[in-house]
Amino acid sequence: MRIIAGKFRSRRLHSIAGAPIRPTSDRLRETLFNVLASGDAARLEETVWVDLFAGTGSVGIEALSRGAAMVYFVERSKAALDVLRRNLEPLGLAAHYHLLERDAVDSVSVLERGEVRPDFIFLDPPYALPRAYHETLTRLGNSRLAQGALVIAESGRKFDPGETFGTLARIRRLDQGDAALNFYRRSA
Repeated sequence: MRIIAGKFRSRRLHSIAGAPIRPTSDRLRETLFNVLASGDAARLEETVWVDLFAGTGSVGIEALSRGAAMVYFVERSKAALDVLRRNLEPLGLAAHYHLLERDAVDSVSVLERGEVRPDFIFLDPPYALPRAYHETLTRLGNSRLAQGALVIAESGRKFDPGETFGTLARIRRLDQGDAALNFYRRSA
């Protein structure tokens, strides 16, 4: 697993051997950032990200490498947090990220109270926990945190997280290999 582009291009990232954590593949991350760079979010520099179920941090670190101003990494697994720290520390970007050691759904309220206004919210719950998609997307759909943000949910290709969650409505689904990217925005 490596960083695809930007300031830290080709840098290898640590992973968790034998753990149930499944980092977003290099190919899927490249697709994600190509889609974002070609759409209404053509400028990724200076954006704010929330990386829920961050795991190794591959998506948030990719965003930082491409010029994101701030990434909020949310992870509750101690093993994943240890690897995430090992991946972040050598980058020398401590002022550009914040770690929240807590549950993804609970973190939405914490980030709201902190008046965080993200441009992108990425979530990648374990595929074996379909309820985590429903709980997290529903919380985001009823939250000020997602106001103005593009919410992206990675899922297994055979799993459909759903079309709407509160004020969030899916605007696009992109299948690639065994995975899918589901894009949501707040409806008017």
